[in-house]
Amino acid sequence: MRKIPPSELIINSDGTIFHLHIKPSQLADKVILVGDPSRVDTVAALFDHIECNVQNREFHTITGTFKGSRITCISHGIGTDNIDIVATELDALANIDFDTREVKCVLRRLTLVRIGTSGGLQPECPIGSYVVARRSVGFDGLLNFYEPHDGVMDLDFEDAFCRYVGWNKRLPRPYAVLADEELVERLGFDMVKGVTISAPGFYGPQGRYVRLKPVDEELNRKIEAFEYGGEKIMNFEMESSALAGLGKMLGHRAVTICLIIAGRVSKEMNTDYKGSMEGLVATVLDRLVK
Repeated sequence: MRKIPPSELIINSDGTIFHLHIKPSQLADKVILVGDPSRVDTVAALFDHIECNVQNREFHTITGTFKGSRITCISHGIGTDNIDIVATELDALANIDFDTREVKCVLRRLTLVRIGTSGGLQPECPIGSYVVARRSVGFDGLLNFYEPHDGVMDLDFEDAFCRYVGWNKRLPRPYAVLADEELVERLGFDMVKGVTISAPGFYGPQGRYVRLKPVDEELNRKIEAFEYGGEKIMNFEMESSALAGLGKMLGHRAVTICLIIAGRVSKEMNTDYKGSMEGLVATVLDRLVK
């Protein structure tokens, strides 16, 4: 069995994993992921009991209980590169023996639910609505660095999308991944469902034009018009594709649910969304523990 070297799996002197700074015993099976470190406090404010509270860089972790169910909430910062760190280290905490540096014989399956903010691309998801990423499309190329796993990426969807929008071959090839279907239905049965795009940046990669012109100024228009198997692309964000893809590859259940705070077609923006986010957090927690 492969022994993972210290340079590949970095364990701190206190027995915590390198970036997250938590120990295997501090991780619950149910994990809420949020981008903003301060949003961890918003989630944990609903907990009945706090077990641990740890922060390192942008990674803030609180583990506690909600209605008798043990839950970990952790912030991941912005971008799929951070999801690569968080998903890999969460899996290591669950499935690597830190003493032997070997994969455990019995693997632990985590439930990973990301709660984030997003920009809506369709009339069906106006500002204030909740969107479940049934399918995620990554513009970042992250999953292409890993050995392909059968059934994880939807190659037909990818091909259809690239043809329709005239994908620029200088950019990373988009990849498409389905979220965990049971989580989609249980957590988001009454929410907007569709395709979410994860972009590797907030400005140009999402078609925003401040001073630097996007390489394809018509890309968003084509994205809004694209439809595949009855599914439309509902929103832009920056993490769901990596979470869905890495989650599937590692054997975990994962889904992203976003609050729409920007209307990319209407050009509207809501910066005062705290109340709406608190409502989404409470809804997800309630449905997660049932």
